Amino acid sequence: MSEESHFEAVGEGRFRLVGELTFATVMALWREGTAQLTGGDGPLTVDLGQVERADSAGLALLIEWTREAERAKRPIQFHNVPRQMREIARVSSLDGILPFA
Repeated sequence: MSEESHFEAVGEGRFRLVGELTFATVMALWREGTAQLTGGDGPLTVDLGQVERADSAGLALLIEWTREAERAKRPIQFHNVPRQMREIARVSSLDGILPFA
C-alpha cells in the first residue's frame, strides 16, 4: 500500500479514504476500515473524494464493507465516489446495490 493510501476517521461514524483504491492497496485498507466500521453503532458515511485511482478491487472492497455494515446493522453510504468507480459499478450492474450517495 502506498504511504498515501489510508482509511481515517473524521468524526462520529464518518470516514475518509485517501489515495489509491487498487489491487495493491485493498487488503491493508480492508483491515484498517473493517475494524473501524464494525465498532460502535449508528449510520456510517465514507467519503471517497480523495481517492486518486481505483479499479475493480476497490469496488469489491466497497461491497465487502457494505456487507460488514449490514451484519453490524449500521446503514452505510459512500460519498464522492470517483467517476471511474461509478462506471465500473454500472457496467457490473452493482450500482443498484451499492449505497452511493
